[in-house]
Amino acid sequence: MTSSTASNAMFFPVVGCVGLDRRQAADYHQRWFVIDANNQWLSAERCAALSNVAIELKLGSLVLRAPGMLRIDIPLDVIEDDDSVKRTVQVGQQSVVVVDEGDVTATWLTHVAGQPCRLVKVHPEAGPVEWPQV
Repeated sequence: MTSSTASNAMFFPVVGCVGLDRRQAADYHQRWFVIDANNQWLSAERCAALSNVAIELKLGSLVLRAPGMLRIDIPLDVIEDDDSVKRTVQVGQQSVVVVDEGDVTATWLTHVAGQPCRLVKVHPEAGPVEWPQV
C-alpha cells in the first residue's frame, strides 16, 4: 500500500454508517454495528437512514450525529466485564458475541432508523466478524 493510498483509506467504526479517513479510526474499524429487533445485523442496504449517521472520534468518545437529532457520545474504550450487557447476535450466518451500548443509544438509533434497533460493539474476546457481501 502506498502512502497516498494509506492516507486515503476509509475506516468504518460503525458498519453501515459514514466512514472516516482519519488514521485514528483504524483502531476502531468495524467495532460497532446496528442490530434490529430480531438481533440481526441491520445493514445500510436494509435501513438507508443509517447511511446518514455521521461518525466522529472525539475526546475518548464515539460521537454519532444524524439530521434533526442531538448528537450522542459513547465511550470508546470501556472494559467489558458486565455480563448483563453481553448478547449473541447474527451477522449473516455467523453468531457474534457483542456488548449492548444501552437503552439511551438504542432510543436514539430507533428514532434515526424509524424501526427498533440497538448499537452493539463486538466483544473483545469474540473472533473476527465475517461481514456478508451486500
